[in-house]
Order: sequence, then structure tokens, then C-alpha cells
Amino acid sequence: MLGWAIALHGGGGDIPIDLPDELRIPRETALRHCLDLGVSALKSGKHPLDVTELVVRELENHPYFNAGKGSVLTAQGTVEMEASIMDGKTKRCGAVSGLTTVVNPVSLARLVMEKTPHIYLAFDAAEAFARAHGVETAESTYFITPENIARLKQAKEFNRVQLDYTAPTPKEPEIRGDSQIGTVGCVAVDSAGNLAAATSTGGYVNKMAGRIGDSPLIGAGTYANHLCAVSATGKGEYIIRATMAREVAALMEYKGLSLSEAAAYAVEQSGPRGTCGLVAVSANGEVAMPYNTNGMFRACATEDGFTEVAIWPKN
Repeated sequence: MLGWAIALHGGGGDIPIDLPDELRIPRETALRHCLDLGVSALKSGKHPLDVTELVVRELENHPYFNAGKGSVLTAQGTVEMEASIMDGKTKRCGAVSGLTTVVNPVSLARLVMEKTPHIYLAFDAAEAFARAHGVETAESTYFITPENIARLKQAKEFNRVQLDYTAPTPKEPEIRGDSQIGTVGCVAVDSAGNLAAATSTGGYVNKMAGRIGDSPLIGAGTYANHLCAVSATGKGEYIIRATMAREVAALMEYKGLSLSEAAAYAVEQSGPRGTCGLVAVSANGEVAMPYNTNGMFRACATEDGFTEVAIWPKN
């Protein structure tokens, strides 16, 4: 039975179970809002490519997630945002990296897909392409929030590169309210079986300038074909080595696994505990949201009425 389905994530990692309400509630509210937006778009007949772009744009505009406005800072105190988007049926895709002024990187990734013969543009060339197409940009002050300045200071003090959610070691003062935010992504399928995936991020706190993660890499952080659509989150280096998003599709195609079996196996094989998670939908409207971190901000809905908004494992 074909049916529409949508799943989205706001990043995974070491999310403290006692996350204070002032940090948890706005993120849950944002996930629910973005889910409602995506469901309405699917119900109104919008193509999954439009739906995933719409939802990821909304997540990018939310300062509580590590993408767009909430992007974390590099070692140089700058933002370098990246994103990608992919259409399952045609396998057309677009990706961008090293963005410093583009308000919605996912939309620039789509423009690369639609307005160039290429798939991937980065750094100054991507910024110039954005300006040439009248894409909305903002001054660096729009992206560089006090919270992210505090995160970078903490990471530098302890000389580390931080994943989205990194719990402090016993010697570290926790920046209460820090909880280092995460990559965002969305996958969707309509009742005709059209699939799409999109992912966007600001990367790691205190990453080297010029570092590129899994989010803009087709097959690693984002993938869609005729069987499924996948968006990953976690430690990019592990996800890239495992080509995690593509792995889900390959296991379905060549091993005949179901979406949930393929997604669970891909996460399990991609790295040790605490490294990754993903959201995925299949052509017949199944949803999978496995992760090996202690939590993942996630939400999903299906045509048969199932809805979930969650952070930690269900009891």
C-alpha cells in the first residue's frame, strides 16, 4: 500500500537526559512545527523535493539547530555552512560547502542542481553563484550567536573539536544550555512513490576552516533513489567512510532488506556507539529513524496516521 511519509532530524549526539526545559521545549516545538509544515505540503500535493527543501529551510532558520542561523563556529570564529538535496527518481542532486553569508544553504544546493551542469559548488564560487542568483544573504552577525561564541571558547579551552552534542568531561564546566546542537535533515515520499532527501549543517564546533563533513556529500550524508531517501547526522568522518546513506539503499537493492533492517544495519556498521544516526523513508511509505548516539532530535508522520516527535529512545 503506497502512502506518503516524512521524517526529519535536528541532529544526534550525547544529548543529556536532564536537558533543561528551556532547551528541550523550543527544540521539540520546532520539530513539531516543521513536521506539520511538511505534512501539510505533502497533503497539498507538493513534490517531495519541494517538501524537503521547505522543511530544511525552516530548520535552518531556527537558532536552536546547527544549520543556517544556528551554525556553529570554526576555529577561526567564522561559519562555514554546507547542504545537499537529492531527487530519488532522477538522482539529480545539488550540494554546497563553505558558505558564510547564505541564509538558506539547502536552497542554494537546489539551485546548483537546477541551474548548473554540476552537482557541487563550494566557498567563494558558491557565494558568487548565490549573489548572481539573488539568493538571500546576511551579515555574519546574523549567524554568530552568543551561544556559539561560548561553545567555541569552551572547545578551544579544552582543545577539542566538538560534535553537535558533546557532554563535558568531569574537569569541564558545562555550559548549561549549550548542548551543542546538530545537523538538520528531512526525507519525504509522496503517495506516488516519489522520494527526496535534504541535509544541512554548520559542522563541528572549532573545526578547521575548510573542513567538509558528510552533509553535502551525496551517498554519505544524503541519498535518494527509487527505493528510499536518507539523511544522516553525527560524526561526519565516520559517515563518509561508511557511505552511510547509500549503504541503506544498497542493502535494500542488493540484499532485499526492508527499510528498517537496512537503516539499522547501516548505522550499526558505520561506527562505534555515539557516532551517528539517520532518518529514512521508503517508496512504500515506511519510516526508519535509527541512531547509536544516546539521543537524536527527530520527528515523523505517515499517511496511516502515525506521528512521533522524540529525542531519546522510547521506553
